[in-house]
Amino acid sequence: MEKFFKLKENGTTVGTEIMAGLTTFFAMSYIIVVNPSILSQSGMEWGAVFLATIIASIIGTLVMGLVANVPYAQAPGMGLNAFFVYTVCFGLGFTWQQALSMVFICGLLNILLTVSKLRKYIIKSIPVSMQNAIGGGIGIFVAYIGFLNVGIVNFDGGVPALSTLNQPQFWVFLIGMLISVVLLIKQVKGAILISIILTTLIGIPFHVTTPSDTVSFTEACQALPSTFLAIFKEGGITSLFSDPAKLPLVLITIFSFSISDTFDTIGTFIGTGRRSGIFSEEDEKMMESGSGFKSRLDKALFADATATSIGALFGTSNTTTFVESASGIGVGGRTGLTSVVVAICFALSAFLASFVSAVPFAATAPALVLVGVMMTSSFKEIEWNNLEEAIPAFFAGIFMALCYSISYGIAAGFIFYCIVKICKGEAKKIHPILWVCTGLFVLNFVLLALL
Repeated sequence: MEKFFKLKENGTTVGTEIMAGLTTFFAMSYIIVVNPSILSQSGMEWGAVFLATIIASIIGTLVMGLVANVPYAQAPGMGLNAFFVYTVCFGLGFTWQQALSMVFICGLLNILLTVSKLRKYIIKSIPVSMQNAIGGGIGIFVAYIGFLNVGIVNFDGGVPALSTLNQPQFWVFLIGMLISVVLLIKQVKGAILISIILTTLIGIPFHVTTPSDTVSFTEACQALPSTFLAIFKEGGITSLFSDPAKLPLVLITIFSFSISDTFDTIGTFIGTGRRSGIFSEEDEKMMESGSGFKSRLDKALFADATATSIGALFGTSNTTTFVESASGIGVGGRTGLTSVVVAICFALSAFLASFVSAVPFAATAPALVLVGVMMTSSFKEIEWNNLEEAIPAFFAGIFMALCYSISYGIAAGFIFYCIVKICKGEAKKIHPILWVCTGLFVLNFVLLALL
């Protein structure tokens, strides 16, 4: 195990990696129940999506761990599943089979972008100040997810406001936050995982720790054939191109899926991998002109790209690298062993769905908030008194949370970076790939406005 995962070389131990894997899993385990709840609204069978979610997560995360040897977990992404149902199916009138087909094509496109090294070159083209902004921005985004998951911030009056602390889940969340802070300040090993477990137990008398409605493993297996390889059946991928009049709309939708998926992943890798040192060697390799497909970053990008198509084959929307992986990295996860532990937990959850779904947001939200606190340290590397650097960094960092999207935050940062350089008469200093990416983001916004 030491030789395969290179634990000592990465400054970690088996115990730390197991703890990191458990922390990441519990921070993202909500997707097991939430994803089928969202996708089933499009007409897909709940049990089929439930099992497809678990299978896609296991395969994607194992590839990430065993091939790339990095501590990232994959699962169907929130936001992309909502886009799948509410925009593509409800808004544009596509069937869920056609939407799955577009996700599959999106995955193939991402594989092509990765094999051609384009996704890695995009990372190389991003200025260091912007990379620091993305890292800090993801910290804010992760913390914001924690606050929203537990409902401590609400929009009932049309504007964000602090919720009245009159609900049991709020008290459990605050108790969990207190426990997490005390354990972290006291530098207790496994502080975040311990706090998740203790807060889950505390939630029992508050009736916050309760299992969600789910299905048995047998029922899920019986339902899976309805979505498995559905894209190759009648009404699937061939139907996308049967009507020439709808072809532009199909291409626009695939483009929207792809650009969001691509930059969500790039943002997560930059934000969590830069300061932790997971990709530090790859950063140096990217500056070289060598060939090959051997670095951890290359393999991680490839693992992420393949997961989307695999997920579509089984019956789920875009499978992507989860930003909640930051919680495991925050407690010391540095190798693929963390991912293997997450994959094992996903496998067990197929049989223990009721137990896993009982872990409340109130128990995992404090972990996300405090991991977010740690990640915002990237902001200190930015020259905030220099507006040329501060303006793009601000929009890249803050828009992630405000728009609830990593890719939109990156888009805002790119756009303002180009504006600043043009105003300074330094347009030639903008990397050609950055120009192209910025143009694609603008095109994406225009196309979405016209849909």
